[in-house]
Amino acid sequence: MTERFRKARAAASALLVVGLIAGLAACTSDPLADQYRSGDNKGFVAADGFRVVEIPAADRTEPVEFEGALDTGGTTSSADYAGDVLVVNFWYAGCAPCRVEAPELAAVDAEFQGQGVSFLGVNLYDGAAASQAFAEKYGVEYPSALATEDGSIKLAFAGETPLNAVPVTIVLDKQGRVAARLVGQIEEASILETIVRDALEES
Repeated sequence: MTERFRKARAAASALLVVGLIAGLAACTSDPLADQYRSGDNKGFVAADGFRVVEIPAADRTEPVEFEGALDTGGTTSSADYAGDVLVVNFWYAGCAPCRVEAPELAAVDAEFQGQGVSFLGVNLYDGAAASQAFAEKYGVEYPSALATEDGSIKLAFAGETPLNAVPVTIVLDKQGRVAARLVGQIEEASILETIVRDALEES
C-alpha cells in the first residue's frame, strides 16, 4: 500500500504546474521557516510549546476510522493501513514550523520503510498543487489527504487532538488506536522514531 502511494506521488509530481514548483523551490532559503526559527511566530497557528502524550495500550480508545481525498489523486481510508503503525501529520504549506519539521518526518518515514509503518499527511488548508509542491521541495514521499476536498478526515480526528494548533502528529497503533500525540514542531527525528518503534514492537 505504501509503495502504491509513493508511485502515485511520483506520477503526480511530474504533472505539477512548473510555476508553482518554482515559487516554492526557487531558492534554498525559506523565509517563513527562517522567520519561525528566529522566534517570530507570525503567520501560523502554533501550539503552546511542544508536547508529547503517550497513551498506554490499556487506556486507548476505539480505532480511528477515516477516509479522504489525496493530493496525488484518488482516495484513502483507515482500511488502507490495517495492521500498520500509522503516523498522521496535520499541516499546511504556510505553516512555518510545518516546514521546519518536514525533513524530520521524511527521515523517520525513510527509516521505517518496509517495516509495517506508514505515513499520511493531512493538509488542512491547501489544494492539491500546493500540497504536492511542498512535498517536492521538502522531500516528503508520502501522500497527504486534503481537508479542503473532504472535511470528514478532519472530523474523524477532531476528538483526538485540538486541530486549531499545528503542526500536530498522531501515531496510531496496529489496531488503529491513538498511541501518541505530538503537539507542536518535532525538532528531532529521534523523538518520533522512538515512539514509532515502541508502537511497532507492541504485540
